Amino acid sequence: MPVAELLRLGTARTIVRWGDPVLHRRARPVTDFGDDLQQLLADMFATNRAASGAGLAAQQIGVDLAAFIYDCTDETGRRRTGVVCNPECELPEGDERRLVSYDEGCLSLPGAFVDVDRPDVATCRGWDQYGDPITLTGGGTFGRCLQHETDHLNGMVFGDRLSSRKRKQLYRRFEETAAEYPAGWPAE
Repeated sequence: MPVAELLRLGTARTIVRWGDPVLHRRARPVTDFGDDLQQLLADMFATNRAASGAGLAAQQIGVDLAAFIYDCTDETGRRRTGVVCNPECELPEGDERRLVSYDEGCLSLPGAFVDVDRPDVATCRGWDQYGDPITLTGGGTFGRCLQHETDHLNGMVFGDRLSSRKRKQLYRRFEETAAEYPAGWPAE
């Protein structure tokens, strides 16, 4: 179904937290682009909206499927909204690679942010909600989202990219705000 419909339908679900096994293993590929996937995607958009997120991987609501949604701005300030299934993320190398340090968080560790270095642009290839091939390239929050959500589908949380000092800092920040995010958040 069109993204406009996916944005309109759906019910917010509970977001699972770091440590849940589904977040730390590679997701199963999407092979069926039928009604069940469409409902999942609608629920993912609703959950992302309820949590004020930039993107959400299916694993973050406990579903072991290689799909993510995004709803954020790119480097030009343009809103980008859509779906990527079975993504492969390509990052610049050599002289083309420019790292940008930016405050990053994760809906599966809500309320905690820390600076993370990532390439300033990413290209993501995969399939849309219909099973048609897509290629997306962008920077800003959108480029970071492509990288962050693809990491999730590969079983990696962004804390895995941090030094132990920064990871401790991130967990301290989470503990300071944890009471604001009860166990059923944001579905409650």
